Amino acid sequence: MARTDISRLGIVGSGLMGSGIAQVAAFSGFQVTLVDVDDERVQAGLGSIKRRLQREAERGRISTADADAAIARLSGSGDMETLSALESVDAVIEAVVEDVGVKAGLFRRLGQVCRPGALLASNTSSLPLSDLAAASGRPERVIGLHFFNPPWALKLVEIVSTASTTDDTLSEALALCEKMGRVPVQVKDTPGFIANRLLVPFIFDAIDLLDSGVATAEDIDMACKVGLNHTMGPLATADLIGLDTLRLIAESMFEEYGEARFKAPTLLRRLVSLGHLGRKTGRGFFKYD
Repeated sequence: MARTDISRLGIVGSGLMGSGIAQVAAFSGFQVTLVDVDDERVQAGLGSIKRRLQREAERGRISTADADAAIARLSGSGDMETLSALESVDAVIEAVVEDVGVKAGLFRRLGQVCRPGALLASNTSSLPLSDLAAASGRPERVIGLHFFNPPWALKLVEIVSTASTTDDTLSEALALCEKMGRVPVQVKDTPGFIANRLLVPFIFDAIDLLDSGVATAEDIDMACKVGLNHTMGPLATADLIGLDTLRLIAESMFEEYGEARFKAPTLLRRLVSLGHLGRKTGRGFFKYD
């Protein structure tokens, strides 16, 4: 496998996914610049990374020296408008909201700001990568790197290519994942890719079981954990993903495929409307402290 010469990595979006990817990258030896819309969000993201690494060191899973070295490789910028902090990076991974307009606008700016030859990657879980590639003005250097939640614990990365993605771009992406200790699978640019195309209908069936009164949320998840040997049940998984994110994923897939199995259930839409989005708000299908 080709070895990447990427050493400076930009991450756009400092939420759970963005900060998680930044954490993995910094721990793997990359110099990482975390970018978001303001300094407050950036500092919150950097703070969460620091706490997670220090907790891992306290538990003996990593050394204190390695945790401190990873933290030292992190920097941040609250300038999302000019993206000037990304002018000299070797690669960018965006992890902003799952909205094609927002992501396309970002890729348009990245194509203008980043140095020629920089790898531009999206963490999208369902949106057409080709739209983002076209917006960048350099589609041959755009690729999908779909990390899974939480990125520091789950090693899978779906590598998504478009018709314009070059072999060199794919090789660099594979090498990048290898250096970050991830397990890559390759997939064509289709909404939902592999995992979500299988997972979303499964979660929706679980929601329908709950909404129709067949079983409680606890028993539905327990049946899947014990009977199917799943680490986490489908409803708890939905809460972890974020119910608003899950709805956006479903809308993108339903628009593309037009199949009823991808249509967001009424209960899911009601919970999102009420602001019960899962773990991040303390309530979804389950309640969290």
